Amino acid sequence: MTLPSNRTVRASLTLILAFLSAFSAVAPGIAQEKKVAQKNGVDMSKMGAYRALAQHIYSDFQKGDLAAAAEMAQVLERLWDKAEDYGGDTALSKTNRKLFDEIDKAMDQFITPITEAKGKPPDAPKVKAAFNLYLEELKLAD
Repeated sequence: MTLPSNRTVRASLTLILAFLSAFSAVAPGIAQEKKVAQKNGVDMSKMGAYRALAQHIYSDFQKGDLAAAAEMAQVLERLWDKAEDYGGDTALSKTNRKLFDEIDKAMDQFITPITEAKGKPPDAPKVKAAFNLYLEELKLAD
């Protein structure tokens, strides 16, 4: 039976130590990731309903159903304004006006091309980029 050399053992231990060090640096981020409860596919977070509506709008847009996407976009706009702008002391516009304005702007960039399409489909890559930006902004308020 041949035993591994000292150099092989040392190299293996160094590799294992490097791996463990790298994993321990990443592990706290993994442990801190939020697990958001869901009900019927909708996040039960503060921004979950807006996210679900946006996903529904984007899905309708992808299917080519601009009328349904525009209708739901109006619902999203009204829901957002009623709840987050006029929703009392806990509304985002009262607790973090800057973030409210950023989300509101991102939402408008997402839904305006859809609601103002007038029968001609808006530029799909622009809508997708605006949709993704809107979802990222929503995450900041959860």
